[in-house]
Amino acid sequence: MLAETICSAVSAAGLGIAAITAYRKRFLTATRIAAYSLIPVGLVMTGVVDWVSDLVFKPSTWVGFGVLGLSWVLFASSRAVERRRGGTRKDRKAAARAEQGAAVAPDASAPSLGAGQQAAAPQAKAKSKPAAEPQEDFSDIEAILKKHGI
Repeated sequence: MLAETICSAVSAAGLGIAAITAYRKRFLTATRIAAYSLIPVGLVMTGVVDWVSDLVFKPSTWVGFGVLGLSWVLFASSRAVERRRGGTRKDRKAAARAEQGAAVAPDASAPSLGAGQQAAAPQAKAKSKPAAEPQEDFSDIEAILKKHGI
């Protein structure tokens, strides 16, 4: 009831201002003012004012907005955590499978040897490499030291 009275008073005041503007021979401006002043009365007649007043003054409406806000916060935080982790669960599983495939690929590309030869070959390589590497490292260091006169 109060909202309807206020809207009617605003419309009446607007129409009065439009009449004064038209008296001053500014008809285009007076027409615009009259159009704006009729909006509150139109809103009252269509029931929009009742809907808005129910929306504003009902506590359950504000609780509903709070629930909607909470759901938005939860959604946004879950998306932020998902981006930080590196994608969705499906993306992470696909990446893990790709890593496992990459770890298997070097062994799979080695030539196939017999069971006895395959076990002996890595041991022979392991024994020959450590013996050769320290000598090469020391010779490089000796060469550098001699070059600088030390």
